[in-house]
Amino acid sequence: MNKNTKFIGIDISKNVFDVWNEKLGHKQFSNNENGFAEFVLLLAPDSWCVMEYTASYYQQLAIFLYENHVNVSVINPLVIKRFIQMKLQHNKTDKSDAKMIVKYAQEQKLSKWAPKPDYIEECKDLHSAINLYLKQNTALKNKLQGLLDKGVKGKVVTSLKRQLRLLKNEISLLESELEYRIKENKQEMLTNITSIPGIGKKTALFLIVCTNAFETFDNAKQLSAFFGLSPVEYSSGSSVKGRSRISKRGNARMRNYLFMCSFTACKNNPHCKAIYNRIVDKGKSKKLALIAVTNKLLKQAFAIANSGKPYDPNFKSHLIPS
Repeated sequence: MNKNTKFIGIDISKNVFDVWNEKLGHKQFSNNENGFAEFVLLLAPDSWCVMEYTASYYQQLAIFLYENHVNVSVINPLVIKRFIQMKLQHNKTDKSDAKMIVKYAQEQKLSKWAPKPDYIEECKDLHSAINLYLKQNTALKNKLQGLLDKGVKGKVVTSLKRQLRLLKNEISLLESELEYRIKENKQEMLTNITSIPGIGKKTALFLIVCTNAFETFDNAKQLSAFFGLSPVEYSSGSSVKGRSRISKRGNARMRNYLFMCSFTACKNNPHCKAIYNRIVDKGKSKKLALIAVTNKLLKQAFAIANSGKPYDPNFKSHLIPS
C-alpha cells in the first residue's frame, strides 16, 4: 500500500455502521444495501476500509465492498481492543472506535480480506448448528440423569428421552450434510488428512471447515495458536517463573477432538509415539506429552493438506521436531 492510501475506519453494529477518516470526518449509515450504496459513493479509488469481526454484522458490508473492488481488511476485535488500551484511549463510542481503527491501519501491516467460498460458509453454519445441538444434548443428558438418580419417572423423563432422540437424529442429518459438502469440494484433502494415524473423519471434516481448507494460515504455528494449543510462558526476571500452559483460545470443541485423537496417535502414529515417549522419559507429565502430540498432528495435517499427498511415515517432512 502507498503512503497516500485513505484508510476508513468502520465500527459496525446490527442496524448501523459508523465510519471515520480525516477527510470524511464521522458519518453513520444504515447497515443494509441502501446504506452500503450511499457509503460507497463517498469512496476514492485509493480508499481502504478497515473493520472488526463483529458477530455476523460485518459480513454483508465486507462482501459488498469486495464486489465493488474496494480494498477491505477485517481485524480481530481483540487486536483492536489491545491497540486502544495501548494508546490509553478511554472514550468508548462508535465514533472513537472508528477513529482508532484508522490509527491502527496507519501503524500496522494489513491483509486484504476476501470472502470464503460458499461451501465453507455453508459448512460453518452446519458446524455451528451441530455444536449448538451437542451442547443441548449434553444439558438434556445431565438433566435426565439427575432425575433418574432421584428416582423420578413419568412424563418429564419420557419427554427428555424423546428430545434426546430428536437431537441425535438432527445431529446425524447435519453431520451427513457437512460430510457431503466437504466431499463434493475437498474429497482428496479429506482422504489425505484421514490417512494420518490418529485423525478420524469427524476431526478431519471440522479441521477443513475451521481452517477454510487450510488457506487461512501461513504455517502450522499459526494453526496451533488459532486452536489455543500454543504454549504461553509466564515469567519475569529471575524471581517470577510460572508454569507454561496452552492458551486455550479458539474453538474448544476442536481442541477436544484433537486431544482425543492424540491417544490413538500415541499408539499408531510413529512420529507422535516418539514425541510422547521422549517427553515422558524426561519425567514430564503425560498431559504435556499429549498436548505435544496434538501439535504434531496439526503440523502433519497442515503439511499434508498443502502437499496434496497422503501420510507417508517415511517422508522426511514428518520428522521435523515439535
